[in-house]
Amino acid sequence: MRIFRPSSSAASSRPRPLGAGCWNLPTVSAVGALGLSALALVLPVDFVTESPGPTFNTTGDYKDRKLISIEGANTFPTDGRLDMTTVQVAGGPNSTIGALQVLSSWFEPSHAVLPSDLVYSPAVSSQEVSERNSADMTNSQEIAQAAALTYLGVGYGETLTVTGTAEGSPSAGVFEQGDIIRAVNDQPLSSYQSLTQALDASAGQPVLVSFERAGESQQLELTPTFNEHAGRYVLGLYISRTFDFPLKVTYGLDQVGGPSAGLMFSLGIVDVLTDGSMTGGKHFAGTGSIETDGTVGSIGGIEQKMKGAREAGAQVFLAPAANCPDVVGAVPEGLAVVSVSSLAEAADAVTRIGAGEDPAVFPTCS
Repeated sequence: MRIFRPSSSAASSRPRPLGAGCWNLPTVSAVGALGLSALALVLPVDFVTESPGPTFNTTGDYKDRKLISIEGANTFPTDGRLDMTTVQVAGGPNSTIGALQVLSSWFEPSHAVLPSDLVYSPAVSSQEVSERNSADMTNSQEIAQAAALTYLGVGYGETLTVTGTAEGSPSAGVFEQGDIIRAVNDQPLSSYQSLTQALDASAGQPVLVSFERAGESQQLELTPTFNEHAGRYVLGLYISRTFDFPLKVTYGLDQVGGPSAGLMFSLGIVDVLTDGSMTGGKHFAGTGSIETDGTVGSIGGIEQKMKGAREAGAQVFLAPAANCPDVVGAVPEGLAVVSVSSLAEAADAVTRIGAGEDPAVFPTCS
């Protein structure tokens, strides 16, 4: 640091400008602090933000393609909207975000900010996330089709194939990849639900499992164990489900991942395969995973999905009953929420509201 001393002349008593090699320390400190603060705001942070995403009408078009196209069955014109809802996610393996974006989301009521580790495994890659989301969506679409056909009373086949076993489980070292599970206690399995129901009915007692390996039928006696996380009895099998449908459903949406569109896909298929106006021209939206028996499961990001639905003009939102604790206090003004536990309940609500009934007479979250 240079030190400037005044000369003996009168003029030198005035402050002298600092030379090129000299700095005003308080100014430098302030500029440095501001620079560091600005840098900190744009540096990547280990958080994920969730915000309302776009909606897609499952009975409408997307990029000049039908969102749901069906071959092999009579189809009927539809009106109104049955929107699937989405959440936009920033951060994690797929993208980087800075502290400024996190802070702005923190103060936006319709956004959520979560530590990245709560959403993604620390070791997961962007490609793995994309592949998992794509697989979840494909599986969700197939199960949605199965649920719709079950609701409509149309038969189909389901095959349960072993893809692996959990370490330390009753199945470890017993089943092989590619084994096809056929029956439990000599009762043929028609679906994955029939397998879980049979194991629950055992109450932990040994069961006789019939399966097919390389074209040969075999049987084994195993004792199911209770899985606290799943809340049911299991064998520790990882199962791939494949379906044999009497008709073909093609989906015109490929850039959205995850299982939460199951309910709305099922409703869309039911509407396309059913003569008459299901929605009555009204604008519905919703979310929820689906099972082949029509059970509606909970999902994440419902607050953002309700906001996105209302911004898109939806009048009624179908919410999984299991998500009601997340719905209370977060419903946008002007949006009626109907709580549903099954595809049958959802279809009944849409049909009756479409016919003119007040959404307020249906179960809601309170």
